[in-house]
Amino acid sequence: MKKPIGLMLLLGALCAADAPDPAALNEKVISVPGFADFLAVDGSTVWATNAGRVEQWSAEGKQASVTVPKPCGAMTIAFGALWVANCKDGNLYRIDPKTSTVQAIITTGIANPAGELNVVSGAGSIWVPSDKSGKIARIDPATNTVTATVSVDPGTFYLAFGFDGLWAVSSDQQSLQHVDPQTNAVVKKVKLGKQPGFLAAGEGAVWVQEQGDGTVARVDPATVTVSGRVQVGKTLIYGDIDVGGGKVWLRTTEEQTFVAIDPTSLKILARAGKPSGSGALRYTPDGIWTTAHDLHSLSWWSAASKPTH
Repeated sequence: MKKPIGLMLLLGALCAADAPDPAALNEKVISVPGFADFLAVDGSTVWATNAGRVEQWSAEGKQASVTVPKPCGAMTIAFGALWVANCKDGNLYRIDPKTSTVQAIITTGIANPAGELNVVSGAGSIWVPSDKSGKIARIDPATNTVTATVSVDPGTFYLAFGFDGLWAVSSDQQSLQHVDPQTNAVVKKVKLGKQPGFLAAGEGAVWVQEQGDGTVARVDPATVTVSGRVQVGKTLIYGDIDVGGGKVWLRTTEEQTFVAIDPTSLKILARAGKPSGSGALRYTPDGIWTTAHDLHSLSWWSAASKPTH
C-alpha cells in the first residue's frame, strides 16, 4: 500500500538521525485494555501507566504488571528503579523493574491529583511536584527520603532535567523556571504563552508545549529566553513531548498522532499517523512509542514493525 506523505517524511527524518531503515518504518498497534497513558522507556520495552497499575510492554505484548492505586503523570527510570507518582495517596512508588516489585513508598505530596505532571531524575535525585501552592520535593534515592523542598510558582506541575538544571513549568503563571540543584532555588524564569504544559530538555534547548496556543517554544538554557516558536496546530491539549536523534518529537491531539520538528530551523519535518486523542510519546534510537488511551492502544513505530492495515 502506498505510504501517506506524512509518514514518508517521517521516514526520512528518522534516517537522518541514524534511526532504522526509513524504507521499512511502520506502526505496530498493540491493544492495551484499560487506560494506557504515560510512558517510560526501559531498554527495548516500555512502562505505561494504566488504571490501578503500571505495565511493562514490548512490541510482542505485556511483560509485567505492578499494582499502584492511581498512577499518574510521566514516570522516570533512574538508579535502577521505576519512579511513579500515585495520585490517590499523594506519594511516590519506587519499583524494581527487573522483579516488578514495589521497593518503597515515599510520602511526598502530589501537586496535581488530576494527574498531569512529571517525575524526573537529575543531580543524583528524584524530583516530584509536591504541592499546588508551589513546591517541588527532592528525594534522595539512597535513603528514599525527601531531602529538600523547592519553592516555585503556584501551579507548577511540569518538570524536566537537563543542562545541569531542573526546569519547571507553571501553567497558571505561564512561567518556565530554572532551578539550580546546588541551591534548590529558582535562579531565573521566563514568561510563556497560553497554558504551557509538558516540556523536554535536550537538542540544544528546553522545549515547552504552549498548549493553548498550539505552539512549541524553544528556550535557550543559557539565557533562559525564548529563542523561537513553531506553530503546530490550533491546540496541543493534552499531548506530550520528547527529544532525541536530532529531533523534537511532539505527541498531538488533533490532525495527526505526532510530529517531528527540526530543532534548528523549527520546521515541521513530519506529521505521522491519524488523530488518536490524548496520549504520550517517548523516543528511542530504534523507534517511537506512543499511547492513545481513549483507543486503548500502544503503538510502536519502527523498521521492524508490521503495518496494521
